[in-house]
Amino acid sequence: MNLQYIIIEFRLFNDGLGFRYDFPQQPNLNYFVIKEERSQFAMTGDHKAFWIPGDYDTQEYDYTESRLSEIRGLMKDAITPNSSQTPFSPTGVQTALMMKTDDGLYINLHEAALIDYACMHLNLDDKNMVFESWLTPDVNGDKGYMQTPCHTPWRTIIVSDDARDILASRITLNLNEPCKIEDTSWIKPVKYVGVWWEMITNKGSWAYTDDVASVKLGETDYTKTKPNGKHSANNENVKRYIDFAAEHGFDQVLVEGWNQGWEDWFGCSKDYVFDFVTPYPDFDVKMLNEYAASKGVKLMMHHETSSSVRNYERHMDKAYQFMVDNGYNSVKSGYVGDIIPRGEYHYGQWMNNHYLHAVKKAADYKIMVNAHEAVRPTGICRTYPNLIGNESARGTEYESFGGSKVFHTTILPFTRQIGGPMDYTPGIFETDCSKVNPENTSRVRSTLVRQLALYVTMYSPLQMAADLPENYERFMDAFQFIKDVAIDWDESKYLEAEPGDYVTIARRAKGTNDWYVGCTADENGHQTKLALDFLEPGKKYEATIYADAKDASWDKNPQAYTITKKKVTNKTKLNLKAASGGGFAISIKEVK
Repeated sequence: MNLQYIIIEFRLFNDGLGFRYDFPQQPNLNYFVIKEERSQFAMTGDHKAFWIPGDYDTQEYDYTESRLSEIRGLMKDAITPNSSQTPFSPTGVQTALMMKTDDGLYINLHEAALIDYACMHLNLDDKNMVFESWLTPDVNGDKGYMQTPCHTPWRTIIVSDDARDILASRITLNLNEPCKIEDTSWIKPVKYVGVWWEMITNKGSWAYTDDVASVKLGETDYTKTKPNGKHSANNENVKRYIDFAAEHGFDQVLVEGWNQGWEDWFGCSKDYVFDFVTPYPDFDVKMLNEYAASKGVKLMMHHETSSSVRNYERHMDKAYQFMVDNGYNSVKSGYVGDIIPRGEYHYGQWMNNHYLHAVKKAADYKIMVNAHEAVRPTGICRTYPNLIGNESARGTEYESFGGSKVFHTTILPFTRQIGGPMDYTPGIFETDCSKVNPENTSRVRSTLVRQLALYVTMYSPLQMAADLPENYERFMDAFQFIKDVAIDWDESKYLEAEPGDYVTIARRAKGTNDWYVGCTADENGHQTKLALDFLEPGKKYEATIYADAKDASWDKNPQAYTITKKKVTNKTKLNLKAASGGGFAISIKEVK
């Protein structure tokens, strides 16, 4: 009788543990199919949880705060009407899952090193308060195809009686393999602006024409089509953003909608939807890249795949070579819509392998990747640091689609960011979207000052100043913080934290003795006496404090703020108050 066996491997840390299943090579176990993984996490009570539904295809949900026992009753309301996949279970939730017990213990469940495997969600047995792993299936209902020797991703548990320890944990990164890219000198942090918010608010358009019937990729004679007059990726508009970036010290300009195919890209289940090299007639690739280079700026490429993954892979080498030939070194990729091959899901094994393939292929061309709609990160950026950012959660764009809950940015550091940096695209100063596009009645549920704070609380070496140049020009004194704030850090201090309520973080800019502090608060605001004891003893600093004004609030007076300067040391304590949906941001620079 031949018995098959597995090894359960544990790695223990001061703040938690990881475990995984290893399948050694052995007789009669070479190839096998995963029907289900049944890892269980038993809870000791009906904990408070911050959760989103266990969708196979999107993470772009508002969080729900509830007891575990309430998930079943709240699930229907938590699922958005346009959800691409109804959860497998009425108690299925996504990781990273953040919880708090009644006696003040914080628990975080997630996974690390998600490679050649399906993404894990969690199903809750709400009678016994036991979570069980639930893997994203393929169209056949299978959960994975394996060949020994192999192993699963790590299942991670981070625990502390101090919420700040959850934010400070490096378990997820440490469970990934060290960097596999020998020369990383070309991987650099990026602060960018872009032709994006005007399209997100529907002021502008990705498409060149609305004449869909006359458009066929690679064959369209655009001289015979009528421009819609709203195409944002046109030469003069892009040059305006390049000028703004150059004037204010930004590295790059993201341009979406530059390439042909946007007229009928969404919802058509098209295989050959983009070729990633053919521009619209009003976008001169060579001229614009030369113009940007003359100003010390680069353009950032955009590859929306429309989730036609086979099409992207057939064009990938040509698209990356096109980037190299034209001076691009970073790409924002997108996976909006249903996956082609049809029947696959965004978080299944096949797609997870594709995302990593795209990152590794990009590294061959020395290209950095910022993947949107891809699977939520699990620390793989340690191994492949050219994965400089991901969206993979509900980002700022939803503030133009009806808004996100006010406490949203107080939860993301405990959930989405446990796995890696997020391209949240902050910095929206004009929070009334109707002032950008009269037909858009949405409101950004944040004060202007909290938008500044997000550059510190939402860690990413890739940060966008997402608003329109003209909106920044109205508030240049506040915009100075975005210009000054670092995006690469030597040290981070987690000063205050309570998921769903507030997060305050201080970070020291790389290679300097300058610090930046950010606080984001929920609808109740936050008052604090902030100790600056993280500053170096014996040194003197000047702090520039960007604060909500006394009458500020996200809904009634979001653009009310004060800016004050003050000499400080490591013994200073600052009395600060964040408004409803507000925060504060502080620039602290050493006085020589």
